[in-house]
Amino acid sequence: MTGMTVESEPEVRDDGVRRWLVAILGLQVLFALILFGADLARVLPATLWPSPAPGMDLPVAPGDQTRRFTPDALPARAPRPGTSPLPAREDMPSRLEFTQDDAETLTLTGTIAPGDAGRFADWLATRSDTPGVVRLNSPGGSVADALTIGRALRAMGAATEMTATDICLSACPYILAGGAIRRVADGAWVGVHQHFFGENIALPAFLAVEDIQRGQGEVMAYLIEMDVDPALMQPALVTPPDEIYLLLPEELVQYRLVSPPA
Repeated sequence: MTGMTVESEPEVRDDGVRRWLVAILGLQVLFALILFGADLARVLPATLWPSPAPGMDLPVAPGDQTRRFTPDALPARAPRPGTSPLPAREDMPSRLEFTQDDAETLTLTGTIAPGDAGRFADWLATRSDTPGVVRLNSPGGSVADALTIGRALRAMGAATEMTATDICLSACPYILAGGAIRRVADGAWVGVHQHFFGENIALPAFLAVEDIQRGQGEVMAYLIEMDVDPALMQPALVTPPDEIYLLLPEELVQYRLVSPPA
């Protein structure tokens, strides 16, 4: 017959492959938009409606302990007696630095970045002497890494301590809790708030909630393991991530985040 064309089988197959590739690309773009929107949904409210809480440069008092929290813009503090000035908060290391002050004392400084627990374990493996005291100066960061580091300190039998000008905020108090003995000088900042546990809100809501609940359960189990009152989670859970609840000295004792006097 004339005037009739027949499409060859390879051309039909190629057309089907192209359609599948376009569909997969479209799905990837859709997920990218969902993830971008999720990140925007987290950041935009804090940008458009910042926390009305006072800044951290103002002293706290019972019932007035919630402060606006921006990890990269914390006010500078005076240096420890006999030491060089502390780094400005924006210059604080973006992940933990391990400084061996002497054979007995180790200082952990900086943000707790994902993977820092592994770095800490590797660093300890290179040391011939195990520190007995670990000083903390951190604005917080990864909860999972903080829990792992805290357990490592407890296994070492090390004490944790803070001087009057140190800070231990967000996830850092979980490292503090790991000390076999825990000491916090008057004037130090110890603060808690809500955490993200790596959940992805592009997931179905029930899976995201499950991740959050699992993370909270892990933190509660850790606090009980460290003989810290899990009621510490109460002020943490009601304080949003752009704010921090600064614990009073009597609360540090109440929640057993510091050891009782010998």
